[in-house]
Amino acid sequence: MSFASPIFLWGFMPVVLAAYLIIPAHHRNAVLAVSSLAFYAYGAHAAVFLLLGCIGVNYAAGIAIEQAESEFRRNAYLAAVVVADVGVLGYWKYAGFFTRQARTLAQLFGGHGVSVIDVALPIGISFFTFHLLSYVIDVWRERSPALRHPLTFVTYIAMFPQLIAGPIVRYHEIADQLTEVRTHRAADVAAGFPRFILGLSKKVVVADSVGPLADALFSQTSGGLTTVSAWIGVLAFSVQIYFDFSGYTDMAIGLARMFGFRFPENFARPYSAHSITDFWRRWHMSLSRWFRDYVYIPLGGNRGSAAQTYRNLIIVFVLTGLWHGAAWTFVAWGTLHGLGQCTGHYRRAKRVERGLSPQREGRGWIAWERFATFQLVCVGWVFFRATSFANAFAMFGRLFTGWSQPSPLVNFAVLLVIAVGIGSQYVPPALPLRAQEVFSRLSVYAQGAVLAAVLLVITTLGPPGVAPFIYFRF
Repeated sequence: MSFASPIFLWGFMPVVLAAYLIIPAHHRNAVLAVSSLAFYAYGAHAAVFLLLGCIGVNYAAGIAIEQAESEFRRNAYLAAVVVADVGVLGYWKYAGFFTRQARTLAQLFGGHGVSVIDVALPIGISFFTFHLLSYVIDVWRERSPALRHPLTFVTYIAMFPQLIAGPIVRYHEIADQLTEVRTHRAADVAAGFPRFILGLSKKVVVADSVGPLADALFSQTSGGLTTVSAWIGVLAFSVQIYFDFSGYTDMAIGLARMFGFRFPENFARPYSAHSITDFWRRWHMSLSRWFRDYVYIPLGGNRGSAAQTYRNLIIVFVLTGLWHGAAWTFVAWGTLHGLGQCTGHYRRAKRVERGLSPQREGRGWIAWERFATFQLVCVGWVFFRATSFANAFAMFGRLFTGWSQPSPLVNFAVLLVIAVGIGSQYVPPALPLRAQEVFSRLSVYAQGAVLAAVLLVITTLGPPGVAPFIYFRF
């Protein structure tokens, strides 16, 4: 069930929100838990039993870790449940990929008989697995207590605003909110609904407007694609994926706020970053923090030699690529960003050795580095979007060989949306805050009327049909 679908907008969301606000405060987690499982079962069908099984195992593991009588048992319980969680993710998401590689390798040496395992990918498995791992690791680290009430634990793992595509909310970030009695009703709805509408607008008005063009141009790499069209296709996908995913995140944060939760931010104008390191401080920030706290720092972070730091960065970003998809193109995308991180670390270290500021100073340098970073990120998206290496390299070939007129598929309206989408990344931060301040001065009735009108226009006059969110496939 997509947040942008009529059944969610006009059925599921208002019914669940009404029930949540009417019911006594101490029963609200139960409403969220039951409705979230129904939300997941609607789209994932039988996979809801896999989710329930994972929830049951990790719920018991959290209590066992907290009550363990020795450090050895605490570590053993953690190791067992981490292996189980990673094993579930590994089988359901990567079994097909790795068995195909094994079959190809066997055929190279004349072998036979390697069977390919094809299983349907349960929607949202990458996200709820990372939530499960966050929970047991935070309990093991004693950052937060284990949850004793089963429905409260189901609420954390399966809460529908963030279940399918994030943001990845680490357990310690929300532990207190799960157990407190959430009583602020109207204020939370008034704060959350505009954020939800903003995300819906990003998805329907921008992402779904440029998405068909990106799809069409990426499918033309075998012939007929001009260089100008190739660049337009790359820019179109860059705009599509940002507004699609940040739109979902805004909707998730807004929904959570309407239910009394405050989720961490996930984006901060990433295309205005001045380096790859800065990009990952701004893009999918919840995933970056997750890998930093649970992989990069345990590996040693930057506490060792430069070579060890580079190794840790490459490991983290190869895993980041694989987390997004079971394909070598995702590994290449992650490796590219890992190399970008290593380059940035090397440059900063050299500047510090010379007694200079870690970052270049001057508006000219900052503008140049932002432009170069944006170009590198956009080119990197080719690996992310391509269906194969052949498709990726064909697109690269079109990007850098000669110039000619754009494809007839390109029209002024879509070019305008692309330009506005990219330009929005460079709007002064004070401007959105000022707009929010002006909106907040309106009466409650006026705000409601404006938001209702926007919702009606989006759902009736937007592009026909609602494309699935890109991150649903991860």
